[in-house]
Amino acid sequence: MKLKSVFLALFMVCSVAVKAQISSEDVLFTVDQTPVYASEFLRVYNKNLDLVKDESQKNVDNYLELFINYKLKIQEARALGLDNKQSYKRELSAYRKQLAKNYLTDTKVTDELIQEAYNRLKYDVKARHILVRVDENASPKDTLAAYIKIVKLRKQLIDDGFESVQKNRHDGKTVYAENLGWFSAFRMVYPFETAAYNTTVGDVSQPFRTQFGYHVVQTQDKRASRGEVTVAHIMVANVKPGDSLYNPESRINDIYKKLNQGEDFEMLAKQFSDDKNTAIRGGRLDPFSGGQISSEEFENQAFGISEIGSYSKPFQTNFGWHVVKLLDKKPLPLFYDYKPELEDRVKQDSRSKLIDESRYQNLVKRYHVDETFDALPYFAGLLNKSYYENTWELPASFKGDATLVKIDSKVLTYGDFGAYLKLHQQRFNSDKVKYKAIVAKQYKTFLETEVLNYQEENLEHESVDFANIMSEYRDGLLLFDLMETQIWNVANTDTTAIKKYYEANKNKYVWKKRIDAIVASSADKKDIKTVSKLLKKNVPLEEIKNLVNVNDEVHVIFTSGIMEVNHPGLPEHFEFKKGRSKIYDYNEGYIVAEVKQVLPESPKSFEEAKGNVISDFQTEKEDQWIQDLHAKYTVSVNQSVLTQVRNEINNNQ
Repeated sequence: MKLKSVFLALFMVCSVAVKAQISSEDVLFTVDQTPVYASEFLRVYNKNLDLVKDESQKNVDNYLELFINYKLKIQEARALGLDNKQSYKRELSAYRKQLAKNYLTDTKVTDELIQEAYNRLKYDVKARHILVRVDENASPKDTLAAYIKIVKLRKQLIDDGFESVQKNRHDGKTVYAENLGWFSAFRMVYPFETAAYNTTVGDVSQPFRTQFGYHVVQTQDKRASRGEVTVAHIMVANVKPGDSLYNPESRINDIYKKLNQGEDFEMLAKQFSDDKNTAIRGGRLDPFSGGQISSEEFENQAFGISEIGSYSKPFQTNFGWHVVKLLDKKPLPLFYDYKPELEDRVKQDSRSKLIDESRYQNLVKRYHVDETFDALPYFAGLLNKSYYENTWELPASFKGDATLVKIDSKVLTYGDFGAYLKLHQQRFNSDKVKYKAIVAKQYKTFLETEVLNYQEENLEHESVDFANIMSEYRDGLLLFDLMETQIWNVANTDTTAIKKYYEANKNKYVWKKRIDAIVASSADKKDIKTVSKLLKKNVPLEEIKNLVNVNDEVHVIFTSGIMEVNHPGLPEHFEFKKGRSKIYDYNEGYIVAEVKQVLPESPKSFEEAKGNVISDFQTEKEDQWIQDLHAKYTVSVNQSVLTQVRNEINNNQ
């Protein structure tokens, strides 16, 4: 995993720097006698130095202030006993178990991985997820904030349902609650793909991290793959705020008529598609398979077109009305035809790892495990017919204290294996499976399990990356509970305080300059000149439409409503002036506008600005809370160690 490599490399670089000047025992500061070591501060500072955009935060003293505030919050959470809550312990344990899976495999390309990838490609998974965006190299503060959010959102998903989270928390910027539809292997980053394929239909995964941020995924269904298509589309948005005359269905039907009249699909997409990301390419989308397009209806229409070059009838999705043109369609290749490409993709993908047996053999060497089983005859002599009936018991004379095998520093006794034999009795056929074979088989499984468990139990000592992420998540859970009680709940429930804040800061919440206008668009300048003359005579809009769009042919498309500066339907240098505009060349066509009213910058109402008001209110409240924590706890900075830290940082720059 790329994030692991980068994180570990950065940590190792920081560790070298620390050892040169700073002792691991040097205390940089204390929070009520709780020590915070200079080595930790240096590691965090150096790791994020190149990622900090605010130059002031590169200043050691400024960064130290942020780090102290972070430690104050952790101190407060522990003082309140949040780390002793059973819910906290359960969540931490569950997360550790899931996170450990990513560290309990070895990286190596194998035929199993190639086959796994192909088997996944044969099926699509339908899922929805919640994502909290955070850069993979984000600062500890931002990363912890993302952890806090995803844990809270996962709880809301389980308690209140996905639709509630989508409605109340999705903002399309930092928090996404999306119905992903159908997708297959390689279409999502591997941790996400694995979570979706491995989560039981209907269940919600534990939080996991990708380079995009922190996710939870809910798997909804599975089906056979449809292959891959390439399409272009023209989209008309469902809603144009403030436009009482806007009719998206009528507009898409007008565009569809122009297609049937022989006009070029690409040109019409550039002129009239509301999907500005694809309009500049004539509506062309990148090739996609199940799940890459979030609209299931759009996907069904695209895959439903059988002939390349053909286009669909107008249809509606949650985003708007569309016409889709099929450019290419490919089924999933046969395995042996696809295998060379699959091998390359697996090698470039984070899924590359050794199979469990390979992992086990490597661990045996690392831990100096002697696989010789000298005690086989002894344990075989303990078994009797009751073992086939699952009623076997260890005899009273059993010598359970004797050493059986060592895994690194861990000693396993006869008693450990005896308990395993008793717990894992099976119904063997005495004529086919002898006692020695039973014991040998059970011991092999027992030893493999113990070796793998030993690695998992000691991951914090074996992997700096794992230890740091667990520490990060451990603190993130604490801060989630703390922030919820101290900031979020108050900010979301104290309506009076929020309105008071709004009244005191109204000047921060304003609308940009806008116009209320009718805009006519056409590929023919003659038609636009006709519209301009009719607008000058104050001819009603519906009458103008009937005059220029005759014989069931659409020559001019009209757009009306409130439009801000830089609206995509207006040329870049459009003059915001009341009355009829000049004729502009725009998007390989022409437009003219009748501006009914120019709306100057104006304050937003409380309801219009509520989201931003709550966010700003929370920030102000948190700042005050930090001041209170400084008053509650005594922070003592070791100036001599701080001087060493400054010197160390200056020497490395």
